[in-house]
Amino acid sequence: MKSTASTLGAASRSRSRRSSLWKSIVSRYDLYLMLLIPIVWYLVFHYGPLYGLQIAFKNFSPAKGIMGSKWVGLEHFQRFVESYYFWRLLWNTVSINLFSLLFAFPIPIILALIISEVRNKAFSKLVQNITYIPHFISIVVMVGMIMLFLSPRGGPLNSIIHAFGGSPVRFLDSAAWFKTIFISTNIWQNMGWQSIIYIAALSGVNPQLYEAAKMDGASRLRRIWHVSIPGILPVIVILLILDVGHFMNVGFEKILLLQNNLNLESSDVISTFVYTTGILKGEYSYTAAIGLFNSLVNLALLILVNRFARKKAETSLW
Repeated sequence: MKSTASTLGAASRSRSRRSSLWKSIVSRYDLYLMLLIPIVWYLVFHYGPLYGLQIAFKNFSPAKGIMGSKWVGLEHFQRFVESYYFWRLLWNTVSINLFSLLFAFPIPIILALIISEVRNKAFSKLVQNITYIPHFISIVVMVGMIMLFLSPRGGPLNSIIHAFGGSPVRFLDSAAWFKTIFISTNIWQNMGWQSIIYIAALSGVNPQLYEAAKMDGASRLRRIWHVSIPGILPVIVILLILDVGHFMNVGFEKILLLQNNLNLESSDVISTFVYTTGILKGEYSYTAAIGLFNSLVNLALLILVNRFARKKAETSLW
């Protein structure tokens, strides 16, 4: 009898929740209608194209179409893994993103902490504006600036090297310099913009915590370490998870514009290979398989890091 009563009670509560949900939808129909726009956009441009993923398991022919093309199973995946360039592409992709996480990810946090500690508000606003500006420079213009700055003929950096008696260095023609140039210019371009969310999070930290730490004799560095950083730690963890979620995705356009035959050993990543082989050479099935492999690695990393963050930091996306 008790189990029957509990079942009836649960069913009643479920009906009550559905009824309140429909009442909420009816009373706020205008807001839900606005929600339809992003839902349709995601369905059309994000979930709809998933239908085409099946060409990764087929020998796709535009004449036969997706349904008419022959199934080949995991042939394209096997071809990619067994290719001579597999480990080079994988290492270049992983190393660029790994070094970006190690060096580029902490910089906006440090910048936000420095700006929040500046007592002169006019000066802090000036620093914010100066660091934001590079984010709004287009990639094409940014690459042009990099080429001019690092040019072996009259470039400012090589001019300084020449002034100290050194020989001009062809930075962009060297595989050894490519990753350093790519990551450092990314830091310069994005650190100000990425620091905005940390500055906003710092503004939400309770000021009484700083006052209590000051009364206990904590120095400024101690207050940053024991109050500021713990206060924004959930935000840091969430953004780290999101960064890891697209770990295998590198700045395709910038790399392609900086890429040449002399630095190809370090600049050839999975995304540029997919473009040159799939779009330019027309190997659609093969590069679809490579793209799916790339996305599955991202998904696996996202799930693992999210689970680790939930256990260790008690903060996660889900």
